Amino acid sequence: MQVRAKKHLGQHFLKDEEIALRITEALTHHGGYRDVIEVGPGTGALTKHLIGRTDIDLTCVELDRESVAHLHATWPELRVMQGDLLGMDLSRVGDGPLAVIGNFPYNISTQIVFKVLENRDRVTELVGMFQKEVADRLCAGPGSRTYGITSVLSQVWYDMEVLFLVEPDSFIPPPKVRSAVIRMRRNERLHPPCDEKMLFRVVKAAFSQRRKTLHNALKAFAPLKDGVPAEYARQRAEQLSVGDFITLTQLCAGPDA
Repeated sequence: MQVRAKKHLGQHFLKDEEIALRITEALTHHGGYRDVIEVGPGTGALTKHLIGRTDIDLTCVELDRESVAHLHATWPELRVMQGDLLGMDLSRVGDGPLAVIGNFPYNISTQIVFKVLENRDRVTELVGMFQKEVADRLCAGPGSRTYGITSVLSQVWYDMEVLFLVEPDSFIPPPKVRSAVIRMRRNERLHPPCDEKMLFRVVKAAFSQRRKTLHNALKAFAPLKDGVPAEYARQRAEQLSVGDFITLTQLCAGPDA
């Protein structure tokens, strides 16, 4: 059956077989997972390269009922869960480490990353297609103009890398932007040596006025009871590493400040 790409779902179906294969081959079993969740398989561009693999147990999560019907008709043996990953309890898929893969709808791609961060104790690897601008932001390091809140919060828990770029003509319909495939692999940080909610507050406050030095950007930030340390005061948020943000958070008052 033919599946129509639906604009309100942000669907752009991948038609380039070589790109599809490269994406699926980017799974490395980091963390020792067998269970793999494919998000938004659509017409099955990635699924066809995943379903026959004996080294993984594949579950597809698809919101579009038309795509679900197509997947069931094409691969009756395929496990497909109709619904939204963002509201899904990942304990429904296995009980060990997990990988997430997909040609992600651009309108929820950042939310998918935050869903992974919430489930970092299980999700040891992600391989996914993003709008290039979002991929650059997630993987940026200190000193980059694209380094920001999502960069820091992702890199607290994951090692990030852009694998390759994908041009618009690789999709039906072609998006108006270039795309990039990134890989996230869980790092060794089990717990940051600071309060996690406070870390988010510090990062958000620092980047809310990213053109200002931290002395000015955080002077009204009450939890920094002794002010911004001298070694950071003249720097801007984009110059600080993940470790620097953790250090700043350690200097804050408690989570209820």
